[in-house]
Amino acid sequence: MHQISNELLSLKTLDEILSNQQKITLSDHSKNAVVECYNYLHQKIDNSDQSFYGINTGFGSLCNIKINKEELQTLQSNLVKSHACGSGAQVPPSLVKIILLLKIKSLSLGHSAISLPILQRLVDMFNHDILPLIFEMGSLGASGDLAPLAHLSLPLIGEGEVFYQGQVCKSSEVLDQLGWPVLKLQAKEGLALLNGTQFSTAYGVWATIKAKKLSKWADLIAAMSMDAFACVSSPFDERLHQIRPHAGQIRTAHNIRQLLQGSALSALPKHTVQDPYAFRCVPQVHGASKDALSYVLQVIETEINSVTDNPNIFKDSDAILSGGNFHAQPVALALDFLAIALAELGSISERRLYQLISGQRDLPPFLTPMSGLHSGLMITQYTAASIASQNKQLCTPASVDSIVSCNGQEDHVSMAANAGTKLYKVVENVERLLSIELLAAAQALSFRTEKSSNIIEKVVQDFRQVVPVMKSDRIFGEDMSKALGFVQQYKVHELF
Repeated sequence: MHQISNELLSLKTLDEILSNQQKITLSDHSKNAVVECYNYLHQKIDNSDQSFYGINTGFGSLCNIKINKEELQTLQSNLVKSHACGSGAQVPPSLVKIILLLKIKSLSLGHSAISLPILQRLVDMFNHDILPLIFEMGSLGASGDLAPLAHLSLPLIGEGEVFYQGQVCKSSEVLDQLGWPVLKLQAKEGLALLNGTQFSTAYGVWATIKAKKLSKWADLIAAMSMDAFACVSSPFDERLHQIRPHAGQIRTAHNIRQLLQGSALSALPKHTVQDPYAFRCVPQVHGASKDALSYVLQVIETEINSVTDNPNIFKDSDAILSGGNFHAQPVALALDFLAIALAELGSISERRLYQLISGQRDLPPFLTPMSGLHSGLMITQYTAASIASQNKQLCTPASVDSIVSCNGQEDHVSMAANAGTKLYKVVENVERLLSIELLAAAQALSFRTEKSSNIIEKVVQDFRQVVPVMKSDRIFGEDMSKALGFVQQYKVHELF
């Protein structure tokens, strides 16, 4: 059981909660902060005729329309229902669970005037894996991820659909089954639920967790390809990287040296002075992606622990402030940056694949022992080229785009949600590209009489339990699928 408190929630801890399917609970500090903020707001409403945006006014360009006190509940439920305008593909349940956790964390900080029963219901939904149906399209990334978060909130009021026990069910049916009452939203609560960057940030969380593993895989598979391609070792000498000391570059060169330590193949005399850039410049390319990932990690962890609805309540200083914390520009830029950085790992991987199957350095064309009658891995490179090319198209930044909405009131938006859904596809593509290179690198090593390092030989041995050495043509699409599953399941982070 993990306790949600006012302490920072790291990406590592969040990953542990999700990976280990931990249940969560609210700390006493969080409960008190939520109750005190809620009570403060309602005392303010009862004792004042002042207008507060979205609390006793309309929303967006309707912010100047005052709402009667007896209609405040209706105002909030209308908001949730009217804003549930998501479209397109359903968001995977694993992503929905991240969105739900991020929303709970943000609301628990006590600046949103949410009631404790509403927040506790979100916690209960998380713990029971009751995951609202959300759709990919609909958010502009300001003022918050309105449409997807509206779908996230519908089950609170007995509306919408949810994933539950492997099926899509009406929320009302699940509530009846569990004996949970439909909740009524009070002043500000609908707005607190819908405002926020949790949809966009969840994609960043998922992608950053995946990217850390893919960065490890990229170094490992590159080292395999280097040994298979009889590459020289001088580009990874520590002295080179100390005179251009980018942290990621230094780390990558260190990883390659560690991965190739003790390799008999690496120690063999080489007949070339320099290798193609796809091998020689791995520290510089992979390293730059590592540095980008470090920046994105910082942004995402900040956003995880932020309050991003509007307006925000500051009980201790007796203030209700309307601002723009819902604007997801920091997240949008980070997601675009990560997509570009990961796409480069895939791009250079495809180039190494091309070299491996080119018939150079005593390797047969297309890595088949019977070239001509057999085509070998020829078309795997076509597939990789197609995927790498699609990534280039997906890496057009979403964050440089904006479009006016809400009668001009929301005149600059971040498009962070589009950046997130594009990034999701880029991550999947890079995973595929690396798995195809792994297929080729393992096959290329089978033509070498000397052994590689202990780490690489262990990985190849484990890989051969899934994909056997290719001796003649077969359906290589099936090999690619198995290689992808291997990359997804193998605990590469435990190797180095």
